[in-house]
Amino acid sequence: MAEENWHVARLIPTSGINGADEQERRATSALLAVLTSVRQFGRALSQPLGAPAGVITTFIEVPFMLGDKRVYPDGLIRVQRGSKSWTALVEVKTGNNVLAVEQIENYLDVAREQGFDAVITISNEIAAMAGQHPTKVDKRKTKKVALHHLSWSQVLSEAVVQKEHRGVADPDQAWILGELIRYLEHPRSGALEFDDMGSAWVPVREAVAAGTLRQTDKTAPEVAARFDALLRFCSLQLGRRLGDEVTMSISGKELADPALRNAAVVSRLANDGVLEGAIRIPNTVGLLVVRADVRANRITCHVDIDAPRVGRAATRVNWLIRQLHAAPEGIRVEAFVMRGRGAGTAELLKDIRESPAILIADPTKEFRTFRVAVSTSMGAKRGRGRGSFIDSVVDAVNSFYSDVMQNLKAWTATPPKMREVPRVPEEPPALVSTALSSQDGAESSNPVKPPAPAPSSEIAVTTAEGSPDPEALVVDVAYHMTEDEVVDEPRLATIR
Repeated sequence: MAEENWHVARLIPTSGINGADEQERRATSALLAVLTSVRQFGRALSQPLGAPAGVITTFIEVPFMLGDKRVYPDGLIRVQRGSKSWTALVEVKTGNNVLAVEQIENYLDVAREQGFDAVITISNEIAAMAGQHPTKVDKRKTKKVALHHLSWSQVLSEAVVQKEHRGVADPDQAWILGELIRYLEHPRSGALEFDDMGSAWVPVREAVAAGTLRQTDKTAPEVAARFDALLRFCSLQLGRRLGDEVTMSISGKELADPALRNAAVVSRLANDGVLEGAIRIPNTVGLLVVRADVRANRITCHVDIDAPRVGRAATRVNWLIRQLHAAPEGIRVEAFVMRGRGAGTAELLKDIRESPAILIADPTKEFRTFRVAVSTSMGAKRGRGRGSFIDSVVDAVNSFYSDVMQNLKAWTATPPKMREVPRVPEEPPALVSTALSSQDGAESSNPVKPPAPAPSSEIAVTTAEGSPDPEALVVDVAYHMTEDEVVDEPRLATIR
């Protein structure tokens, strides 16, 4: 028998799973066991939920009495640090099974009675926003007990990032975490990816195409929530490959009140036939904006990048083109100018490479922003596979980042340089000898300075009319110096 036909022994096997109950029990046990075995992974998954850094212990199917009935949460997590303890009940769903409101509320009541801190739900449902729960429960039951939700996609992404990018110190722990990743990636584990836009997708899409969709339609909010969940799934999948935390870009008001975000998406869908959202990727030039035009059946991904603040217009265009040297020719580049209104100039990258000047409408106006966009066809099916809406969005996001965004860098000004002061070369001092020379004569004991030549000048006297007076006296002024004087006052000489 050939060796390639042998099955490798696995720590968490996928064989022998019979039915949803067995699938759910095995996924719960595998995840909770790895949380205790791989300390760094357990810390990364429990810390955002409010758990302290400490020793993690886990249990499955712990029975509790609630009134006159017995309930069995799928698991329990306890983190102990000194005298401080944090405990959470866990409810798990796999496959297409959805969380039940009654079940969650029962566990919230048990946690309140037992003094536990939280209830954690894990399923394939992806909430529209981080921190939001996909199931609506009575808010009064969450006053003393926190309610958290993790999707299996989020759990898998966290495991991959921890193992492949952050790293696990112990080799045995790294191997154990790899076994969990392999198990969750197997389709029989029940940890599915986002694979359905919901039953309302087809009627809403048809209503948008016909122009009959209204904001008051009951099916529109479901599609809006599914679209945001799809963007969260794209973020998790992209973050898994990049090894960093990729999230949806949500305003503070929308994060505090998720209903505002849902209403905004529904309004845009009803008025313009467009679903739009943004993804925030660390250390990139801007947000990755995803725009699905349901009427035109097109998906557009774009990013805005600030133009350089120095240089001529052509220089700024060439700065961008150099960064897109490996990008496809079908990319659309738009240019917006300072204090300009409306749309800017837009050309395809292949034409701009041949003639950058075609993007310059007015050389006297400075560029403010460049927009780089890629448009692809949109799928229509609600599920996964060829021709589906989900796959077309996921492929558009991944290809746009790999072809465009990861190669773009923001412009930075050149640091000012110090002015160099010219250095004047120092001249060596002249060598002066004070010794007597053989050519020098005998030195007098009382040297007398030679008299300076006495300059003289004649002063002509004129009449009142300005003509010279022939009878006027001419005074000859001379400088007289005696032996005891060095400089004397000028004195009058003889009068002729």
